[in-house]
Amino acid sequence: MPQPSTRISRLSEKQSASRAELNALLDATPLATIALIRDGHPVVFPTGFARLDDEFVIHGSTGSPWMRAAADGAAVAVSVTTLDGVVVARSGFESSFHYRSAVLYGTFELIEAAHHEAYLEALTDTFIPGRVAELRASNRRELAATMALRLPIGEDNWSLKVSAGWPQDPDEDVAAGAWAGVVPLTTVYGEPRRAPDCPSEIPVPGSVQGMTGELANRRPGARG
Repeated sequence: MPQPSTRISRLSEKQSASRAELNALLDATPLATIALIRDGHPVVFPTGFARLDDEFVIHGSTGSPWMRAAADGAAVAVSVTTLDGVVVARSGFESSFHYRSAVLYGTFELIEAAHHEAYLEALTDTFIPGRVAELRASNRRELAATMALRLPIGEDNWSLKVSAGWPQDPDEDVAAGAWAGVVPLTTVYGEPRRAPDCPSEIPVPGSVQGMTGELANRRPGARG
């Protein structure tokens, strides 16, 4: 099957070929949307992911039909986007967003049994840094119920589009005197909420303190 073009045709000046910028985007959010064809029609699923070196890694239930289809080699398109600000222009037409948006193409590979648990632990520590050391080991039932898949991030199976400019209002709108600018948009960790069955004398673990302390305003970067 031929690979879709990674060349951006609409607002092509916003395309970035920087691998560092791609990695920064993939490390900035834990959520992706994965599309594939299943049973003859397109389907799309939001799912958590992590970039581990040069691999895009996901995990899920072995009972999931779409995960099984991906494990069997279905071609996928992966979308990852962050909103970084609102561009407030002097007209509705010119108002827009600051965003970073990537699409990756390819097929997932099932992670072999010898490395299965290590990948699952790496995912956990990417989502919640330091958490694996605080947890019991996964048991056989949990490992058997979970599959992990990886999509290699190559040199030519992705595209990245970055919008980060100022409003581009025509001269007559600038002269009219209306305000224009950018309102930054960020996602931050909130105050931890204790589970109802978690006794108050149990201290908040270091991994959670790290999320809400010095790391509160960013998602920790992945390895590599």
